[in-house]
Amino acid sequence: MHTPIPLHMAPEAAPPTWTADIWLRMRRHFLLKAVGTTVFTWLFFIGYFHLLRNPSFPVEVMPLTPLDHLIPFQPYTLGAYLSLWLYVGIAPGLQLTFRELVVYGLWIGGLCITGLGLFYFWPTQIPPLSIDVSGYPGFAMLQGVDAAGNACPSMHVAVAIFTAIRVEHVLRESRTPVPWRVLNWLWFAAIAYSTLAVKQHVALDVVAGALLGMAFAFPSLRWRPGKRRQGMSLS
Repeated sequence: MHTPIPLHMAPEAAPPTWTADIWLRMRRHFLLKAVGTTVFTWLFFIGYFHLLRNPSFPVEVMPLTPLDHLIPFQPYTLGAYLSLWLYVGIAPGLQLTFRELVVYGLWIGGLCITGLGLFYFWPTQIPPLSIDVSGYPGFAMLQGVDAAGNACPSMHVAVAIFTAIRVEHVLRESRTPVPWRVLNWLWFAAIAYSTLAVKQHVALDVVAGALLGMAFAFPSLRWRPGKRRQGMSLS
């Protein structure tokens, strides 16, 4: 006759694989994440372009550093520059619960509002550059839409490093293989470098943007919803 195993001796359920955990995170609240990220981005751009075209104070020109002179104009990095708008959707897309998603939105919202506040009180722009972009598709439109203002801090870099830190945290918790985590940081590095290579920012903008992004990213890891309960269903 089969003897029942005492409850305290029953084997524990195997933890989910990293692929199962990531897939669960991606499909939870997918529509809300997609719509919310899109609406949030448009709201940010409304404020961004308003400040860009209507500075409240005299615009200060950011100085060039030796690094700016060292990095030439590299039009092939435009793809990396534009890929930010795909990259920023990854971190909110990996939030598991509705509460985590809301708290993430509050932190990234605080980052963006702080950046816009800096642009309001301290409008900046990069120096005029003698680059003929007429032979490079996409650059004339880029410079027409995203002009040389709102330079420091680089919100491109600020949002990218915030995303990189939050994605790294999720990948580490999910025990994702190292190559995927390295890819995350390489993507961030490509975006940050591209801001200099397409001459939309100078080195000081990038440094300030990175510091601003980290100033919100690291506290957001400390003050966030608690870890999910062990044994949560993967359905």
